Amino acid sequence: MKLLIIEDSSPLRRSLVVGFNNLGITTDEASNGTDGLSLALNNPYDIIILDLMLPGIDGMEILKQLRQSAIQTRVIILSANSQHQDRINGLLQGADDYLTKPFSFDELHARVVAISRRGIINNFTNTITINGFILDSNTMRLRYEEIDINLTPNEFKIIEYLFNHPNQVMSTAMISDNIANNFDYISKNTIEAHISTIRKKIKSHPITATFPLKNKRGFGYYIEN
Repeated sequence: MKLLIIEDSSPLRRSLVVGFNNLGITTDEASNGTDGLSLALNNPYDIIILDLMLPGIDGMEILKQLRQSAIQTRVIILSANSQHQDRINGLLQGADDYLTKPFSFDELHARVVAISRRGIINNFTNTITINGFILDSNTMRLRYEEIDINLTPNEFKIIEYLFNHPNQVMSTAMISDNIANNFDYISKNTIEAHISTIRKKIKSHPITATFPLKNKRGFGYYIEN
């Protein structure tokens, strides 16, 4: 695992770097928003730990620019502001978690581990083609040749997660962890209903190819490639 820590407080930043390095986790660090954004845009990371109050470019603007650039690296916001609306704004801008200062290193590490279990997103592969079906993470579209398959946000997230892990069986719990934020839960029945709807939408089009979504009974779902 590789983390990017963007934090202007030198003592806190160094303590996080040392703590994660001692756990065998590789880290890059930035003390200001300008350097942090440059690193985040040009390097692959599993998770970014992002302070909001930064010199140069603030953390919320960094998060906004990352999402506008279709970079979906997991982001944990660190903030001294515990206001409920700030937490909501951070999550709506695309953060995966929000931790208020002061916090314990053990709690931050636990959140990093939990988020990493949601799967790895390849920030540099924006389209994936399997059996003629094209998934485009930039435009949030699934299509076959010139046929658009209109999916809801959660339906798209399910397919995106499975397309990014071809031939790997994913349980409904793993799918739920991946497509929900850190404070929500999507039930097994709801996920199965989404998958059923996806299949119906595909069958409603004149598509001769077989959609590669498979079910391993009792275990979960996978995309066959």
